[in-house]
Amino acid sequence: MASGTNAIIIAIVITIAVGQVLFKYAANGIKSAEYFWQVSVLAPLFTAFVIYGLATLAWVWVLQSVELSRAYPFMALAFLLVPAASYFVFGERLDARYALGILLISGGVVLVGR
Repeated sequence: MASGTNAIIIAIVITIAVGQVLFKYAANGIKSAEYFWQVSVLAPLFTAFVIYGLATLAWVWVLQSVELSRAYPFMALAFLLVPAASYFVFGERLDARYALGILLISGGVVLVGR
């Protein structure tokens, strides 16, 4: 797999992680909203849908030239990015087990990416 393709796949994973953060933001908005149809809920929710849609189209485009068995392990990076973002954006807690998990997942992605 070429490094340019790896970069595109990583960009897709980052996009998916951003979508997840927006889904959580919308979910938090639902708790405090008087109505589900408020802009504070719908704006991040709609944005997350658009982001996911674009990422899906990009993923299909990448899979035209990359084996799924080679590309899919990169999706594991979302398991690193989303919790890290939840820590910084929402103040969620992460512990030492998470740090160990990051190292193991990162090592696996590096092995597959080479």
